[in-house]
Amino acid sequence: MRTADFDYELPPEFIAQTPIEPRDAARLLVLERKTGAIEHATFNELGSFLRRGDLLVLNETRVIPARLFARKIPGGGRMEILLLKKIDDCTWEALVGGKGARVGRRMCVERGPELEVIAISDGPQRLIRYDEPIEPFLDQAGHMPLPPYIHTPLHDSQRYQTIYAQQPGSAAAPTAGLHFTNTLLQSLQHQGIATTRVTLHVGLDTFAPVTEQFVYEHRIHTEWCQLPQASANAINEARLAGNRIVAVGTTSVRTLESAARLAAPGETVGIMEGPTDLFIVPGYRFKAVDALITNFHLPRSTLLMLVSAFASRERVLQAYETAKRSGYRFYSFGDAMLIL
Repeated sequence: MRTADFDYELPPEFIAQTPIEPRDAARLLVLERKTGAIEHATFNELGSFLRRGDLLVLNETRVIPARLFARKIPGGGRMEILLLKKIDDCTWEALVGGKGARVGRRMCVERGPELEVIAISDGPQRLIRYDEPIEPFLDQAGHMPLPPYIHTPLHDSQRYQTIYAQQPGSAAAPTAGLHFTNTLLQSLQHQGIATTRVTLHVGLDTFAPVTEQFVYEHRIHTEWCQLPQASANAINEARLAGNRIVAVGTTSVRTLESAARLAAPGETVGIMEGPTDLFIVPGYRFKAVDALITNFHLPRSTLLMLVSAFASRERVLQAYETAKRSGYRFYSFGDAMLIL
């Protein structure tokens, strides 16, 4: 399977630079994966395509202000740091931009503590250790880590958070969930559609297209996820009752399918807490997900590969071409798809 099989052309004007208002006014492309049939709607009409008993699985991760600026010691040259994953109280995996980020390099975060580079990984990725925990400084020193394809300043940082974000830890938002409003969730609840929560802290792969020639040569980065007992019970009970599990976003898919590997006989998922390196590509057999709400993803990305595994590469790429012809907005602040 070649990475080029997941490529498509997207002119820059299709990339949404600002979030739509209100959140649920985004457009919704509905794809029937068995037939390839497509309908067009708005996100606030989501309930028209769901049914009583469906269970929405929401990723309640919260984006931290993970973009920091630091000055080299000595010299004072400015460096940019993007926190990716917490290792312990003072140690993080991070992307470090700027010259001289060698092992032993000392820096001082602007309006924050000092740190040291302790290891080098791929490209700009580094392991860094702060002299004290960075979290108390993030509100004053950190900036919202918008994806590199968004060039318009975000005036309200909460628009890059879901309304149900609870657990701090993500370097990027689980963007499918950005479309939900409290009004919409209440309407779905009145319709008999339930929700449950999981957590997956979004990491490096959201920003990184696959560069290897063949898909299986790509080493996917691990991300921390949690599916607690209460959510496992809700999912297992819904499945036993013959109801659908609707994943909100590829992050929820990855959490659900990781937890499915821990299921006891007769269960759909088991409880889970820890890292996952599950790489979902076409040919994967889904065990816990029956429907998917997602956004339109970058070419050659692991997210596009996951969606293609769920609905077939041909149908997904055909749907993307339909979306382009119909003027849909792409990527993080763009429109949504519902795949049934």
